[in-house]
Amino acid sequence: MKEEILILPPEELKRQKGFAKKVRALINRPQSYHLVTYGCQMNVHDSENLAGMFEAMGMREKDKKEADVILFNTCAIRENAERKALGNIIWLNQLKKQRPELLVGVCGCMAQQEGMAQKMLKQYSFIDFAFGTGNLYQLPKIMYHTLTGGRCIEIDCPQSTLVEGMPIHRQGGHKAYVNIMYGCNNFCTYCVVPYVRGRERSRKADDIFRQAEGLLKEGVKEITLLGQNVNSYGLDRGEQDFAGLLSGLEKIGVPRIRFMTSHPKDLSHRLIEEFARNKALCPHMHLPVQSGSNAILQAMNRRYTVETYLEKARLLREARPDIGLTTDIIVAFPGETDKDFNDTLELVKIMRYDSAFTFIYSPRAGTAAEKLPGRIDKEVASERIQKLIDLQEKITQERLQSLVGSVQDVLVDGPSARGKALTGKSGRNISVNFAGDKTFVGTVQEIEITATASNTLRGKMKGR
Repeated sequence: MKEEILILPPEELKRQKGFAKKVRALINRPQSYHLVTYGCQMNVHDSENLAGMFEAMGMREKDKKEADVILFNTCAIRENAERKALGNIIWLNQLKKQRPELLVGVCGCMAQQEGMAQKMLKQYSFIDFAFGTGNLYQLPKIMYHTLTGGRCIEIDCPQSTLVEGMPIHRQGGHKAYVNIMYGCNNFCTYCVVPYVRGRERSRKADDIFRQAEGLLKEGVKEITLLGQNVNSYGLDRGEQDFAGLLSGLEKIGVPRIRFMTSHPKDLSHRLIEEFARNKALCPHMHLPVQSGSNAILQAMNRRYTVETYLEKARLLREARPDIGLTTDIIVAFPGETDKDFNDTLELVKIMRYDSAFTFIYSPRAGTAAEKLPGRIDKEVASERIQKLIDLQEKITQERLQSLVGSVQDVLVDGPSARGKALTGKSGRNISVNFAGDKTFVGTVQEIEITATASNTLRGKMKGR
């Protein structure tokens, strides 16, 4: 039975616009804001919505040392993310002593965890407001109540609510994020996402197409589709599936399409076929494997085996020979034996990923894995992850070296980190640096690859 998707009534967004007007009308209201964003691309896109609401309240973005309001959009996926966010939030205590009028807020996944917002407001008296992932659209109301009545906390909105039409403030440019779904139904034993983001709920395809058409009019050349598990898009509605959505975006003229993140169990044959057919679909997929051990995958509740994962990866590469695959891997999951870890190393050798995000298991409160026996000693965990990093770095270099002499279509982003060249991303999502002037920013250029760096490629414009 499908869970009902709650659509926020348009009247509620009108109500929030009313609060935004009330904030603008306040005497001595804040004039500026600064957003600090942690975590995934979903959080980055949420911050674009938050910025849109701040702008609607008459505020403009400034550096955190000058801003009147500082809002931390937090992540809870790993303990290090929480520790980093809290460390930077605590630092603001000194700034607030110098500027008592400064308002400090915390939102996002960390704030959404049960009891966390109340705990932060109790422990850190300098925090003025906090709200969860389901209350993001209520920022104008929260700001108005904070400015007129003191400290405010909002963690009460159903996480199954789908909100359309929120203000957005992008930095412009030729790339954009588009959320296609929210939440997750998978309940991997190590993960808090279903608890802080709610159940899966897909946006209507027509709403996504309409948003994409608007972005194309703004000059956007590449759209990245976002969701905790984009492969299951549409399953809750029983209408358009993910492959059909990708086909529809190609038909309306999106030049380059990316997406993340995918769950291997929901990688369909239709999606694999779409990679072979869809010219707009960039040849890259982030396909988190998490472990190369079937026993650990079962303990993680991943609901696929090493064998099915390898078969789907084989079919992907057969359908799109130039595709680059990247992944996430967790080491030292409770109960992981030396054999389990060695199986992971063997899978990495077989898969030969372009790159991998590797992590030591981080226990999360409220998850099933938190109660599992067999915690791995920190020293053993550190040794294992270093072996994995060393192996993947070697493979990454070999993968990069194999591209020397090839010609890559690169969407030019701007000056490189050192400012002496241009940089952009190839279809495989690899950074490429090359000589050129700023007039090429926002265009797709054919770049002949001439050399490699640690995690990037170097090249020259074809014909130059």
